[in-house]
Amino acid sequence: MRACVLLVGVALLAAGCGSSPPSPESVVRAWSQALNSDDNKRAADLFAPGAEILQAGRTTTLETHAEAVEWNSSLPCSGRIVSISSHGETATATFELGDREHSRCDGPGLRATAVFRVVDGKIVRWYQPPEGGTDPIA
Repeated sequence: MRACVLLVGVALLAAGCGSSPPSPESVVRAWSQALNSDDNKRAADLFAPGAEILQAGRTTTLETHAEAVEWNSSLPCSGRIVSISSHGETATATFELGDREHSRCDGPGLRATAVFRVVDGKIVRWYQPPEGGTDPIA
């Protein structure tokens, strides 16, 4: 009996230790919240080393955390999520743009969409499709 209780306890302990990573949608929401509060370090914490940024026909690789902080800091607009959907590792969010604490937005009130690929709770690819464009990472 004692051995059975011990085995059940070990099984429960092992099951409790294996928590799953956050969903892509929750990572996108956390990134948006960090960006909107002008916390570029916290926003950068959500990017994996080597994350790819695809924007305006260019690809940038964020090799280090410092590069991710710099990239997030360079974004001129905040973004209030107006819609979000996810499928597997990919989340697509549409944002209403606004000013950030350190910069004036170049399109306040406009909407922009970004597609995020999230693996193990980290953004590995951030893609801003051209208006009416398709999603190359889904």
